[in-house]
Amino acid sequence: MTFSLVARSDDGRLHGIVVASRFLAAGALVPGAAADVGAIATQAHVNLAYRPQGLALLRTGVSAAGVVAGLVAADPERDHRQLGVVAATGPGATWTGAHCRGWAGGQAGDGWAAQGNILTGPQVVDALRDAWLAGVDLPFAQRLLTALRAGEAAGGDRRGRQSAGLLVVRRGGGYGGTGDVMIDLRVDDHPDPVTELDRLLAVHTLLFSRPDPATLLDLTGALAAEVAGLLTGLGYPADPAEPEDALVAWAGLENLEERLAPGRIDPVVLAHLRAAVPHVPAPRTAA
Repeated sequence: MTFSLVARSDDGRLHGIVVASRFLAAGALVPGAAADVGAIATQAHVNLAYRPQGLALLRTGVSAAGVVAGLVAADPERDHRQLGVVAATGPGATWTGAHCRGWAGGQAGDGWAAQGNILTGPQVVDALRDAWLAGVDLPFAQRLLTALRAGEAAGGDRRGRQSAGLLVVRRGGGYGGTGDVMIDLRVDDHPDPVTELDRLLAVHTLLFSRPDPATLLDLTGALAAEVAGLLTGLGYPADPAEPEDALVAWAGLENLEERLAPGRIDPVVLAHLRAAVPHVPAPRTAA
């Protein structure tokens, strides 16, 4: 019912899963992950117990291949299961039961495993693999999604499209640093779920990515005065010399609080602020 990729970032700090299927809400069933531990995809005739059991094994230091072997050995329905696993280190591992509906199969390498069933053919898994390996310069989540898009372009689920999901974890990478779930996005029922997932990731990146310190601008002088004027125009009266309190108030309502930095402003926030102020056309003069 599904094609998926489980993967670890090159620096080992992030783990994630991306999945698409002609099945309702595949993102609610397939992925499981824990920061600094690993990631799991359970599909075909899904066994939800694989997620907590597999992560528990990974926490004890069992390799990805060992986790796959242990899970399927204990499962009398293993011939109907499909599974992909990556650990904190080492190669990924994948399993396709003999009774999974064709085309079904998977591949694995250092830090990744790609698999699918009811696919148009093996080229789907090849495309997942090739796009993942070629995407080393992309941000991790975008790299996963690019691979998923390549799998879909190669044919994807032979029954069509319905849902997609993306899960990424990193220690302290969640909202406000209070959790490990960095990204958890799902498109549960949509005619073009991978494109919609791409849109959601762009919105998530805008709202919740933390700013690059190298790009931050000092909120002083002419820039402070401009920001104060924009905020005042939006109903947040601001001191032209110190607009930060008003900026925090506005950004909080715009869900941009993760991008705030004391005494400075993220260019992404500045662009969003400038775009928020309605353009007032210049008055027309009589001919």
